[in-house]
Amino acid sequence: MAKEKYVLGIDFGTDSVRTVVMDALGGKEVSTHVAVFKRWSEGNFCDPEKNQFRQHPLDHIESLIESVTEALDKAGKEKGRNVIGIGIDTTGSTPAPVDRDGNVLALLDEFEANPNAMFILWKDHTALREAEEINRAAKGWPENDYTKYEGGVYSTEWFWSKILHVLREDKSVAEAAYSWVEHADWVPALLTGDTRPQKIKRSRCAAGHKAMWHTEWGGLPPEDFLKSIDPMLSGLRERLYTHTHTSDTKAGNLSGEWSQKLGLPEGIAVAVGAFDAHMGAVGAEIEEKTFVKILGTSSCDIVVAPKAVAEGKLVAGICGQVDGSVIPGMIGLEAGQSSFGDVYAWFRDILYWPVEELFEGQKEKKLHILNQIIPRLTQEAEKIEPSQTGLLALDWLNGRRTPYADQALKGAIAGLTLGTTAPKIFRALVEATALGAQAIVERFRDEGIDIEKVVGIGGISQKSPFVMQVLADVMDMPVKVSASQQSVALGAAMFGAVAAGLYGDIKMAQQRMGSGFAATYNPDKERAAFYKELYKKYRKLGASLEDQLREL
Repeated sequence: MAKEKYVLGIDFGTDSVRTVVMDALGGKEVSTHVAVFKRWSEGNFCDPEKNQFRQHPLDHIESLIESVTEALDKAGKEKGRNVIGIGIDTTGSTPAPVDRDGNVLALLDEFEANPNAMFILWKDHTALREAEEINRAAKGWPENDYTKYEGGVYSTEWFWSKILHVLREDKSVAEAAYSWVEHADWVPALLTGDTRPQKIKRSRCAAGHKAMWHTEWGGLPPEDFLKSIDPMLSGLRERLYTHTHTSDTKAGNLSGEWSQKLGLPEGIAVAVGAFDAHMGAVGAEIEEKTFVKILGTSSCDIVVAPKAVAEGKLVAGICGQVDGSVIPGMIGLEAGQSSFGDVYAWFRDILYWPVEELFEGQKEKKLHILNQIIPRLTQEAEKIEPSQTGLLALDWLNGRRTPYADQALKGAIAGLTLGTTAPKIFRALVEATALGAQAIVERFRDEGIDIEKVVGIGGISQKSPFVMQVLADVMDMPVKVSASQQSVALGAAMFGAVAAGLYGDIKMAQQRMGSGFAATYNPDKERAAFYKELYKKYRKLGASLEDQLREL
């Protein structure tokens, strides 16, 4: 009988880190534990009015230790001795400034409370101006448009925009920062004991989708292009990287220090990191012609295509197409919506405001009411036929990620009357998020990337049959829900198993470790026909309001 073999999938999300212990041979989840980011949960270092969202590296370090050790305690200490590999995913683009040794500056005493010295979370939109300047420079550059594999539009959410914004805003950080590192690269480097920027194995996923890395121009954009945007970027390229690696590759081996901290065998494989959506798509058993939608506060959407299909096609308006960013040997294509669950949470909070104000000191009662708002809205909205709301909403409450990134946009609700009810508004908002998803699918199809089915993962896919059915109706395709509640961490664990040499490639790991699907939502043909016409109105309304919304 084969010796038991386990792998860890470590998933750094927006609010917490989750560790899943997987039986790598049997494909079963053994245990899991979630550790919240304590400083982040208190709102430290963030300013929502400025769209500033920063996370302290100590949050990541402390929560990583708690998450792994608690998951191993639940699994049983003996299983920890049989762990052979670790896979890691993070949000992104989430870069941070580092010194020559790779210490994030906020770990140094003089920068410990400086938000500019921390990880700049994916949802931070402080770099609007910088993104615009990068786009202008790229479109005017005679040799290459370095955004062409990024969908042709560089986003405020991405690597170079955020770096340039901080360099301009904070002289002390600019002077102290030797280099910059993505969170997805830093965590594996930390665990393997060498965070020096030149020694880190950089993620193909992060570099290709967010940093304009491509083999066509030999890596990152050339020095003269970066200098043309701002001389403050001079010299940084040579302190970053040239080569990148897919996540089936070992970043290194677990160091003795981290072996002690985590209770794991020293020297086990740690895979090269990647972003959560990409590893989540692998955990959801992505294949050609499948649209994997990771549904949380925002939405990340992943498609893979064989090189023979995608070669020579540039899908404009998405978040990049990168060889090997999802499944090595295939082209990974990323898109997404800057807000999805956040749209519903916003409306919940609007309705909750009077409760918060009027029930001072009644914490339990207020919490009970807060937790009941979305379930009750859902219950009533399900009873309403789509044609009965009279409403049409735009889902750009946190800007638009895809198609064509534009974080200056705002949301809108059209058709309000004195007869409009809260459930009708809620239904219109759910429809808006689904219509936004359909716009992304159409962008792929327009460029010859076929999509035939949808797979949903993440909390919303598990918890809201209403949202999933509206998605199926609007997109007029079957929508499956992954059976695993931890698809992202599961995907990371699959990469850990391959990096450890247990499986020869990711497809084999998917076959042996995949969880299958818990539900399938088939479209209602009558509602699909209605939504086909509503989609046309959605596109028309968006086109007519874009300029005004951008200026508000």
